[in-house]
Amino acid sequence: MFQARRGMLFVAGVAAILTTANAALCGCSKDIALRLTNIYENGDTDFHYDYCEDIKDGRGFTAGIAGFCTGTADAWVVIEEYHKLTGGNDDFSPMDEVLAKYAESGSDSVSGLEDYCSVWKKLGESDVKFQQAQDKVRDEMYYTPSQKLADELGLKFDITRGELYDTGIQHGVGDGADGLPALVSDTSKSFTADATGNSGSTLKVNGHNVDEIVWLKKFLEVVVDNLKNPKEAENQAGTNVWADDDYRTKSYSYMVDAKTYMFGSSVEALDNDGNPTTVKCAAEGTSKRRRDVNGRPIRRYRQLVRSTGPPTSRRRRPPLSRRSNELTGAFV
Repeated sequence: MFQARRGMLFVAGVAAILTTANAALCGCSKDIALRLTNIYENGDTDFHYDYCEDIKDGRGFTAGIAGFCTGTADAWVVIEEYHKLTGGNDDFSPMDEVLAKYAESGSDSVSGLEDYCSVWKKLGESDVKFQQAQDKVRDEMYYTPSQKLADELGLKFDITRGELYDTGIQHGVGDGADGLPALVSDTSKSFTADATGNSGSTLKVNGHNVDEIVWLKKFLEVVVDNLKNPKEAENQAGTNVWADDDYRTKSYSYMVDAKTYMFGSSVEALDNDGNPTTVKCAAEGTSKRRRDVNGRPIRRYRQLVRSTGPPTSRRRRPPLSRRSNELTGAFV
């Protein structure tokens, strides 16, 4: 499983990436980047704070705006953060012991968590503190580390930065061979000479001048190849599922071809069926789950479209016990 990180991670073993604020992708640029990933994860641009189900992918329950999983520790981190806001006495408290155990072991078991999804859905729908906890953990565990990587590369374009965030959500931001830093490193290593382009942004990669969009196109190729041919043995069993999960890269390639390098107030991308769709900037987190004419919540894309096939791929991250050397700061 790909690895989620907290506070600090190491790229190529030496570069510390800290969860500090990044100003390069903010406002509408950040909002659109988040909403693009919402499409790939949920089938629409909404922030599904109340989503929760067991999609049978070996990671326990998957829930919330970033698909936080009970078997990969980030769901427990969200709940720990929520406990800080509630004083530690809330509806999740009776499940703490079980949740901590599964986070530590990486277990996909949902035994002892019979009330988990009902609690998550209730709080996700209306509890502002719980929504804030999800926003904070998403940013500290995924968004900010991806943007610090972008800073190190010297990326200028929203599209490149957005793709790094989306890949971090799907692959994790840890130091495994299939994680975001490794994919970035593999991409950069492929450039052994100058690679010119006409985007107007030039990166310094291994001492060579590389056009940013040329780099991004190569990165998209590396991501697709990794989905089909993961390097870590524990990820290879799921290749038949992950190899079909290239609609994310197809959407970003579509925007590259359209030269949508900066997001502005709206962008045209591809939905999960390959159809063009417009993503508009809106206040982050204000969008509620869409409802039909009778006021009933509309079912999620994964349930409606993929219910007869394999579960959509999620981040493949090791359990918390394999991350002890990387835990620091905000959540310890």
